[in-house]
Amino acid sequence: MTTDTTGTVARDGESRPGGPADSPFIRACRRRPGPHTPVWFMRQAGRSLPEYREIRATVPMLESCRRPDLVTEITLQPVRRHGVDAAILFSDIVVPVAAAGIDLDIVPGTGPVVAEPIRAAADVQRIRQITRDDVSYVDEAVRQLVAELGDTPLIGFAGAPFTLASYLVEGGPSRTHAKTKALMYGDPELWHALCGRLAEVTLAFLRVQIDAGVSAVQLFDSWAGALSEADYRRFVLPHSTAVLSGLVDAGVPRIHFGVGTAELLGAMGEAGADVVGVDWRTPLDVATGRIGPDKAVQGNLDPTVLLAPWSVVEAEVRRILEQGKAAPGHVFNLGHGVLPETDPEVLTRVVALVHELSSRRADQG
Repeated sequence: MTTDTTGTVARDGESRPGGPADSPFIRACRRRPGPHTPVWFMRQAGRSLPEYREIRATVPMLESCRRPDLVTEITLQPVRRHGVDAAILFSDIVVPVAAAGIDLDIVPGTGPVVAEPIRAAADVQRIRQITRDDVSYVDEAVRQLVAELGDTPLIGFAGAPFTLASYLVEGGPSRTHAKTKALMYGDPELWHALCGRLAEVTLAFLRVQIDAGVSAVQLFDSWAGALSEADYRRFVLPHSTAVLSGLVDAGVPRIHFGVGTAELLGAMGEAGADVVGVDWRTPLDVATGRIGPDKAVQGNLDPTVLLAPWSVVEAEVRRILEQGKAAPGHVFNLGHGVLPETDPEVLTRVVALVHELSSRRADQG
């Protein structure tokens, strides 16, 4: 028997009725029927919301991630506005890396920029393990949010070792990941040492969130799609598996997501997640065939569709819901994050439409 951090007790995957653990979102993650298909959006707490832009107008990104009051407010904004079935913690994937001693900043219009990129074994040693005290602001924010959200589950998250390593090696965002791949191919021993250290940091960061009360976690491997399946299996899969398998006793569903990963979906499914996120390039029924029948899926509306006329949005939502029926569990989401220019009202309408189209009568289970 494991203690479910949502406040119920889970026995062989079952939990007592009520609370976040019995929500449509958690039920879908655990491949159990619910009253409707749950929906949330990656980057739902962010730049598409005027209330978010107002808060962030004078507060740098990293500072906003380190202030529990702002984290709580920003995380709650899309729940209030859209009625989504889950909240996701407002943070950034580089937060634990900064806490581990890496000098970096999130530069507006650019993204994470690392002062001294990783080039040698000595650089890896600069990345120290983190404790709860190093990210106490995350612990505090999660506890505040769990109290505020009630029955709505909170999703915690972290960046996967490969994606974090890419930022650290490149020194910032990259379209080609050339330096990352050069290190990966040219010095496999150093590469695995780096990813192994990052896996430890990531696991510790997720543990802090779980201990504080999140109901699920998502591991973002945003740039894994830059790799072939063979390279993914050799250089990435062992480290993502270390993170996800390290949470097997945590009592919360684990979601794994990457962009451009159509050819990697089977391998990503092997990493140990309960749910595999699918970007917009692969139909959910096709993705389910690649991932296997023992995983739920999450996705996968193209974020740019939200900029089209409502008739187009509605047709695409219907298509995705129909294709999602092939999976043993489906969490409706976008195939990547909400674009800043998205009209928030469209997101609200999508949530209502998903709930309406997927609503199940009580006597149908």
